[in-house]
Amino acid sequence: MNRKSIFGEKVNGYHIPVLNNREIRAAAGLMFLSAFISLVLVLSKGDFVPVKYVLSVFVTEFFIRLFINPKYAPLLITGRLIVGGQVPEYVGAAQKKFAWYIGFSIAVVMFFLLVVLNTYSPITGFACMICLLLMFFESAFGICLGCKLYRAIRKGQVQYCPGEICEKKLQHDIQKVSGVQRLILVGLLAFLLLLAFAFQHNFNEMPHSLFQKN
Repeated sequence: MNRKSIFGEKVNGYHIPVLNNREIRAAAGLMFLSAFISLVLVLSKGDFVPVKYVLSVFVTEFFIRLFINPKYAPLLITGRLIVGGQVPEYVGAAQKKFAWYIGFSIAVVMFFLLVVLNTYSPITGFACMICLLLMFFESAFGICLGCKLYRAIRKGQVQYCPGEICEKKLQHDIQKVSGVQRLILVGLLAFLLLLAFAFQHNFNEMPHSLFQKN
């Protein structure tokens, strides 16, 4: 097989092309941060300039990953610089490619609507939220939702998933959630409801300066 046609990297001990999930998560974190900041600027100031630049970078990044080579994608290179001192976590390249096609499709639609047509609508808002959700799960939890979808479609044919979720394994004791811990989560929700009821006026009222004279 022509090495140039292989998507991913050949690593000793792995039978299929793989990618380093640590640098992918780092890049996803950078993408989430930039997208979140640009969204805040849109909602707070009505400033659409940053989000247009962010979308342009996203489209370029995914295009390079998918149609040139992931090793030349700028944000993945940045992620490699950030986590280069950590032991690589290899994951199958095929499921990542599928997930990136989802991200690329969303980015292209948003780029066309926001940058090319210079418009905004519930479509761009919904697409933005989906994009943020995908990147947040990837960077914060190490959960690739696109990879999960790929796994559901290609049952029994997926290898080296993030967190080794392709192979069902028994949970260690430290991973199990006890009944007491579940009650604590319920207690937190109850506490928040009680807090909202007790301080409803304070929560809804705009705070004033501590040193301002009445």
